[in-house]
Parts: sequence; structure tokens; C-alpha cells
Amino acid sequence: MSKYINRDISWLSFNYRVLQEAMDPSVPLLERLKFLAIYSSNLDEFFRIRVANHRNLARADKTTLKTVAYSPQDLLKEILTIANDQQKEFSNIFQKSILPELKKNNIQVVSWRNLNKEQVAFVDTYFNEYLLPFVQPVILAGKKIKPFLNNGALYLALHMYSKDQVKLVSEYAIVKIPSDHLSRFLELPSKNPKVKQIIMLDDAVRHSVRLIFPGYNIQDSFSIKLTRDAELYIDDEYTGDLIEKIKKSLNKRSIGVASRMVYDRTMPKHFIHYLMNVFELDELDLLPEGRYHNNSDFFKFPTFSLSNLKDAHLPPISIEELEGSDNIFERIKEKDHFIHMPYHSYESVIKFFEDAAADPDVTHIKIIQYRVAKVSRIMKAIKDAVKSGKQVSTFIEVKARFDEEANLKWGEELEKVGVNVFYSMPGFKVHSKLALVRRLENGKPNLYAYLGTGNFHEDTAKIYADFGIFTADKRMTSEVARVFTFLETKQRPTQPFEFFGVGLFNLKEKFISLIKREIENAKKGKKARMLLKMNSLQDEEMIDLLYTASKAGVKVKLIIRGICSLIAGQKGLSENIEAISIVDRYLEHARVFIFHNDGEQEVYLSSADWMVRNLHFRVETVFPVLDPELAKTIITCMNIQLNDNVKSRVLDAKLTNKYRRNNDDIAVRSQIETYYYIKRREETKLLAEKPNENQK
Repeated sequence: MSKYINRDISWLSFNYRVLQEAMDPSVPLLERLKFLAIYSSNLDEFFRIRVANHRNLARADKTTLKTVAYSPQDLLKEILTIANDQQKEFSNIFQKSILPELKKNNIQVVSWRNLNKEQVAFVDTYFNEYLLPFVQPVILAGKKIKPFLNNGALYLALHMYSKDQVKLVSEYAIVKIPSDHLSRFLELPSKNPKVKQIIMLDDAVRHSVRLIFPGYNIQDSFSIKLTRDAELYIDDEYTGDLIEKIKKSLNKRSIGVASRMVYDRTMPKHFIHYLMNVFELDELDLLPEGRYHNNSDFFKFPTFSLSNLKDAHLPPISIEELEGSDNIFERIKEKDHFIHMPYHSYESVIKFFEDAAADPDVTHIKIIQYRVAKVSRIMKAIKDAVKSGKQVSTFIEVKARFDEEANLKWGEELEKVGVNVFYSMPGFKVHSKLALVRRLENGKPNLYAYLGTGNFHEDTAKIYADFGIFTADKRMTSEVARVFTFLETKQRPTQPFEFFGVGLFNLKEKFISLIKREIENAKKGKKARMLLKMNSLQDEEMIDLLYTASKAGVKVKLIIRGICSLIAGQKGLSENIEAISIVDRYLEHARVFIFHNDGEQEVYLSSADWMVRNLHFRVETVFPVLDPELAKTIITCMNIQLNDNVKSRVLDAKLTNKYRRNNDDIAVRSQIETYYYIKRREETKLLAEKPNENQK
């Protein structure tokens, strides 16, 4: 038996945990629809990136495959089998659970076959007025007519017979379902005002498509979608204009080789084979789904203001010490501050930049941007800072997958106003989440830093669970400054990093040394423990080291949201390792590493997962939480997660994703518990700051 779980099989298991949320009756109904959307969106990206890569390897020559440690064909078959089984479950959840529950709540998704006369007239009118300009009908003629299908777009494949022929001869056609231009969900006129009736855009086209093929009898219609290879194939080169390469590659992405045809699983074989011939596909390119595809559109399903069908609102908690201060830098100078999104309001991070832009004593602002919100107050503050005469520099990672184009546009916009913009370096990505402000105080420069586990992104800060630290501690700020100097000058720092682990320099070595210290303590009979939380664990060297730690007696607890190639709890290999995963209303995104250190616990936060790419080919940072109070707070948050008996799943060799239960009588849902823990913490701080009324 292998010591590792294949990363792609493990990823599919993670996406199944998302699907579990959609089938969980305790999750509010419209949130269950949202999880169907997340599952679908995740799977689309997986096929465009990972499956496309395996598919290319499967078609490569035998010489190329000598360098591959697995059979791409076998892995593809396993992936397709798992994905197909999950898709059947997806359809079952939607048809047998979601739709009946929607109906109970007076929301009906109506089939095109069940429209009443008024609705038929409504749909036909809508088709003629709105759909007709976009449907792009094409009658197929085998390989003679091969229409180009846009990546990820929905199409209706038609099997027809001409009305004029004495002998029936099959004809095939393609019609676009223009969900990229129009809403996927069309509200129908309803005789009962209390009942909301919806028809999917797919079914509206299916119903009215007869209007553009008047000379044919339409026998069958099935929705299909082609997914194209989205990998940019940017070589790890150290010469040439990387920005231009990326721009050219972006232009090619939408016309990449088809990596998947998604089709309605009820489509007959003769129809499938016909389409395979037209689009030059083979069996490994096929993935059957239900009646509807592009189910990420469920993100936009109309809610009709039914708040009772959504998660209860948890208003973000203010950090009054920072948000209410006249000068945020004075408060940071007093002590380090901690923020835990999305439980805390993101206002303190935004204020960090807005105050820096307005403060006449601030001379420099530096920030790393990996992903940026479309409407960003942080970006506005950076532009305002330039106008007020400050030196502003931003490092923009233009290789952030699927955000390359947006990041390039931001870079160009910032350059126009005078920001010093630094772009990706060939060969690696910059994934650190750092910002630095230089401020003159009594004629001397002082540095203030923000270090986080998540991007400077106002939108994702509302749904991603991340940690951040504000600090003026010179031990921290000096090392942040050296990271920026390297990014701006491309010259290696002359001083080694003492507190930080930094990608390309000492990141992996830092992690290894911390683990080895626990191993040595265990060998000496001392207590040795580690709590490691990350998104993904795949690097085999790190996994082997954790196996070594387990055998030495180190107690290892893992909280892994996504890929986990390590096998936990295996006799003779990993008896001392427990692994769980938490999937809930917020995306667990923080990376936290806690080492017992013979009773002197050390807490680290990081931007880095333990993937090969993070540890070897990215500029990542791992940094200590030096303030004892903040370290204790983070440990408390992690212990809450370890006690989760509602949304926690056990990660095991069989990928069963069983919910983790314990003997507690009280249900502990860690994200809700964390919210109220943070709320109590902030309220306690406020009370401590208020003067005692009795002493007035």
C-alpha cells in the first residue's frame, strides 16, 4: 500500500465534502443551493487545470511518459469514475431534495413540458425578443461543419427529422443557451401571487427552439458543454518579457484544446458518438452530468427575500481599539493587534491603508497583491497616497490563476497614477500576504506591518476565515522590509531571516527545523506535540517527516481543508497522527502551525500550504506570533476547531469523509463558536477600557 494518497483523488474527496453540505438538511435551503454552486465551480476548474494536464500526458509519447511516476490513463479513469458517481449524487440531491424543499417554500422550478397557456406565450415572446439574437443555430454535418463552442458555454444539442422527407433521415444541430448574456433563471407569470415559478433558461430555449427550425420535427434535445484547457503553460524561464507572455497566453486560453465534454447522461449513445466525431473527442473526454450544467449559476438563484432560507446573519465584530482610533499607528505601536476574518470586520485593515494615505508623516507604503477585489478601497487608498506625495510600491502577482487579466489591469491603472508597480518574476509566484508602512516620528523612521494568511481582498474577507497581525515590533518589521527589498531589487538579502521562513530562502528549512525539534524532544521523553492547520498537505518530504515524528511519539493533529496526501492513523506509520477537515459556511483559509516546544509553545501563521509548489516555487512567508496574548487567542481558536463535532470530518485512508463525533453532549460547530468567542473577547476589551462608573 502506498504511503500517500494521490493529490487529485484527495481533492475529489474534498469536493465531496462540499457536496455533503448540499445534502445536509440542517443547512438552510438556499445555502444548500450555494454549496451545489461551489461544488460545480470547483469541479470545472479542476477539469480545466488538473484533468487537462493528465489528458495531455495520456496522449504524449512513451518517451515523455518515462518521467511520469504514474499511469495518466489509469488516473484519468479513476478520476472520471469518481466524478461520475458524484455527479449522480449531485443530480439526486437537486431533483429529490432541493426541488421538493423549494416547492414547500412556494418556489417552483417548472419544466418546459408543464407550462400553462399563459406561460407558453410568455416564454415564446421572451425567446423572440431576448434569446433569438444569441442562440446561434448551426445544423451539423459530421466533420464538414464543426462549430466552435465557447469554453464553458451552454449549448443545446438537437436530434431532428426533416418534415419534407419521405424517409426519415437524422439531422443534428447545435443551439447556444445564452446564460452568459441573460439570467439563468426566468420568473414566470403565476396565477397564485404567493407562489414564485421559475423556468431555467435551458428549458426556455428547449421549449421555443422549434421556432427557429420550422421545417423539422425535433426528436430529442440535450444540453452539453465543452471545457477547454486553462493552463497557461508559461515556462519557468528567467529571461524574456513575462508580462507579454502572459497576455498572449490569456488570449489562447479561451480557444484551448477541449479537455471535457459534459453532457446529459440520458443522451443516447448514437448521439454521443456523433458529437464525439464532430468535436474529435474520445472516451476520456466525456463526463455525464444531469439535465443542467454550469451549476455554479446557482450562486445567482433568486432568493425572493426569503432570509429564513439563508444562514443567520452574523454581523462582523469591530476592533474598536483600531477602528475607533484617531491614529491607527499609535495603537499598533502600543502593542500587536490580531484580526480574524470574517468574524472581525475588515475595516481595521482598510483603515491601515486609508490612514497611511492621509497621514502626513507616512513616507512609504508597500503591499503585495495576489488577488484584488473589483471595487477596492485599499487600491483607492494606495492611489490617494501617491497623490499626497508618498512613495508607494505594490508587487502584483500576474500569475494568480484566473485573476491574471484582472491583476494586469490593476497594475496598469496603478502605474498611470504613479505607483511603482513590480510584477511577477519568471520561475515562481509571490504568494506572501504582507504590507509595510514607513512613518517619520520625531525625525526618525518607524515601520508598521500587516502580516496575514489571506489576500488583501475586501470581498473574500467576508467569507474566508483568515488571520492577520498588525505589528510595529522591529523583529518583525525589519524582516518584512527585507522581503520587499528582495521583490523590488531581485537581490538576495545580505542578512539571513531569523524569525521568518521565506520561500526561495529558508521556508521549508524553517518548517523542518521546528518539526525536528519536536522529534528530538519526544526522543528525550519530553512531551512533544504539533497542531498544523493548512489548506493542503501534499509535499512528500514533509509527509515523511510527519510519519517520522509519529513513530518517535510526537502527537500530531492536522486540520486540512482540502488535499491531504498523508494517511493518518495507520498502524506502524502514523498512529500518532489525527487528521480532520472542516467545511462550513466560511472557507477555512488560514495556515496555523503550533509547536509544543517542551511547554514553551510557539505559534506561527503563514501564507504557505505544504504543497511542492508552495515550498519550492513561491515566495511565501511563515512568521511567529510573538505577543503571548495573541498567541494564546489563536491557540484557543484552534482548540475550538479540534472540538468541532458538527462540521468536522475524519480524513482517513478510505476517504470516507465520515463526520467526526465525540462524547460531548453539546454540539460544537466551530465557526459559530469562534464567532461568539471573538465577540466576547472584543466586548471584554471594551469593558476593560471603559472607566468604572462607580469611581466617578
